[in-house]
Amino acid sequence: MSKRTAQSHSRPLRSALRLFLLRSLLRVFAALPLRLSHTIGIGFGWLAWATHSAMRKTAEENIQRCLPELSPDEQRQLVRETLHETGKTITELGMIWQGSKSRIESLATRIEGQEILEQALAAGRGAILLAPHSGAWELGGLYTATRTPMTTLYRPPREPAFEELMNRARERFGAQLVPANRHGVKALLLALRRGEVVAILPDQEPSVGEGEFAPFFGQPAYTVTLIHNLMQKTGAIAILGRTERLPRGQGYSLHYFAAPAGMYDPDPAIALAALNAGVEQMVRENPAQYQWVYRRFRRQPVHPFKAQVTPYE
Repeated sequence: MSKRTAQSHSRPLRSALRLFLLRSLLRVFAALPLRLSHTIGIGFGWLAWATHSAMRKTAEENIQRCLPELSPDEQRQLVRETLHETGKTITELGMIWQGSKSRIESLATRIEGQEILEQALAAGRGAILLAPHSGAWELGGLYTATRTPMTTLYRPPREPAFEELMNRARERFGAQLVPANRHGVKALLLALRRGEVVAILPDQEPSVGEGEFAPFFGQPAYTVTLIHNLMQKTGAIAILGRTERLPRGQGYSLHYFAAPAGMYDPDPAIALAALNAGVEQMVRENPAQYQWVYRRFRRQPVHPFKAQVTPYE
């Protein structure tokens, strides 16, 4: 057997083993009380800090870029806190992906602005729910799907087996997941024309050709144009959503906000700047719970006389 053949045979085995380990960890964390799960998550965050991990370095770079008004000590403290919150994001996933509907609903202890969502749906033009990587955004999507039909855009992972696990977890309360391709976009358009909710992550960097640069915390950020295009084609109403973790495992607070008026402008530059301004405002409400470990500024504008430079190298 050649080396290449042996490697091709071992890939499915490694994939199956990783999937088994992931399922096992999800079951373990799903069985834990939320407070204990979050405590373990803080431990993971401490480890990411103490080992000078790539997550820590990315968070440091992002926070220095986006929040220069903070002192070095304040920035350092925020990096620690956001790594703790990132750890909670990992350990709470078992409960979010495997918890019963009654448990998910019971953990959503505070709901603010739900009338904004209801009014948008009553208008009959469809609603676009924009939930950035802040707090327990996965739980916010699940909760919303228990209240109204929802179609969610997602980027497929590299492992097909992981995709099946992820989709089953996210769709178990009625949401429909569609991939970020032309078929998925068509499904979003149809859902909006039925007057339903579609959900999109507004701060996820799009593929080349699917975005434009717009300011985010004063920095050029490659921003998805799909949201603006959908709004212009359907007249849908945009809503911002944030799911905040409460202290000591007390649950979660869900917030729905009306989108900035500038998002409805036909000029894409104005609309994208307004979108990022709305996300920025939500982040500033609880900056520690934003995923500063995400490489939001990986793609930078190309200067005609300079090489492409990413801040994370």
